[in-house]
Amino acid sequence: MGGIDKKMMSVDPPQSRPSRALRTGCAVFVVALMAGGAWWGWGRQEDAGGARPGRGPMGGGRGGVPVMVGNVQHEDFEEWVSLSGTVTPLNVVVVRSRVDGELQKVHFKEGQLVKAGDLLAEIDPRPFQVQLDQARAQLVRDEALLENARADLGRYAALLKQGSLEQQKADTQASMVRQTEATIAADRAAVASAELQLDYARIRSPIAGRVGLRRVDAGNMVHASDPNGLVLVTQVEPIGLVFSVPQEQVSAVRRELASGKPVPVEALDREMQAPLGRGTLVTMDNQIDLGSGTLRLKAELANEDGALFPNQFVVSRLRVGVEPGAAVAPAVAIQRGAQGAFVYVLQADRTVSMRLVTLGGTSGERTLVRTGLKPGEQVVTQGVDRLRDGARVEVSGAKADGGGGGGGKRVRKDEESSSG
Repeated sequence: MGGIDKKMMSVDPPQSRPSRALRTGCAVFVVALMAGGAWWGWGRQEDAGGARPGRGPMGGGRGGVPVMVGNVQHEDFEEWVSLSGTVTPLNVVVVRSRVDGELQKVHFKEGQLVKAGDLLAEIDPRPFQVQLDQARAQLVRDEALLENARADLGRYAALLKQGSLEQQKADTQASMVRQTEATIAADRAAVASAELQLDYARIRSPIAGRVGLRRVDAGNMVHASDPNGLVLVTQVEPIGLVFSVPQEQVSAVRRELASGKPVPVEALDREMQAPLGRGTLVTMDNQIDLGSGTLRLKAELANEDGALFPNQFVVSRLRVGVEPGAAVAPAVAIQRGAQGAFVYVLQADRTVSMRLVTLGGTSGERTLVRTGLKPGEQVVTQGVDRLRDGARVEVSGAKADGGGGGGGKRVRKDEESSSG
């Protein structure tokens, strides 16, 4: 018992451990409080502009707000709209046999590109060759009869002059000659018909395009009345593109078509990253769809590389207008507030002036400015969130002109479009 009492007397009381932890926590809290107060005082001093020389808001020199600027360009501004479209072949033909018979040979491969007049298949020609031989033989027989009838008519004419023959016999022979001539004309038509039937036994492509999957195999009997035909041929060069524009833009499209100049159209993939083809607008439909309030348009694209496929869904880009000699600003510089659209214009004394602007359309990174800006002026493109009218700025880094270059006229075609 004495040993146990000594051990118990050597152990610290249980309440001593929480007291040490409490003292440590209080010390850490005081240090954090002092550090926070110092940081708050330093921040107040820096915002006032006098604590750290050479540093202003957002790290700018001389107390100016760091910004990046872009140039207002003088351009022929092209306004484009992006619309969903469907690639449509200009011509689609179901190739059918024009005569009945056994399909002997197929001369195409599925998916092959063919030209107009290329041989696609052959039907057994022997029955048609027999019909042609019969027609030609009949023609030769009737030509011989005509030759004999004409000879008799000549003899009858001589006898009639001598008074040795009645007029009626001479007239009857002349009629026989004319009948035989008509028979020969019918024989020649029969020969031409037989030749045509024989030619129909060789089935050719009526247009240039790509053949589809074969619908009939060699050895089968085919008929002119077969609804499915032998194969489908689809024209792919050039190819059509059908899309719809909202009725608000119909007037602009009509003006472009009425100008007589080609109206460019582009086709992009669904992600609007890769261009698939370029062409021109051909025509527009004659009615606006009541359900969607849109008008269907049709364009024609060369498709020389075969990137466009019939019934493919693409993004169609259509130019709906051109504004010559316009003031064009970077789209990122345009801000909007309660009073409307505005920009911050860089002044010569390195301050900015807030200016209201009237906008036109937007194409990609560029926006048409109808009023409020002049070509050559510079507008703030980055760092706008801390600006106010008359604020001093510092232009940092290279000038971000939003893709614009120097002055002078040029024509731009950006990647995406919307109307202003």
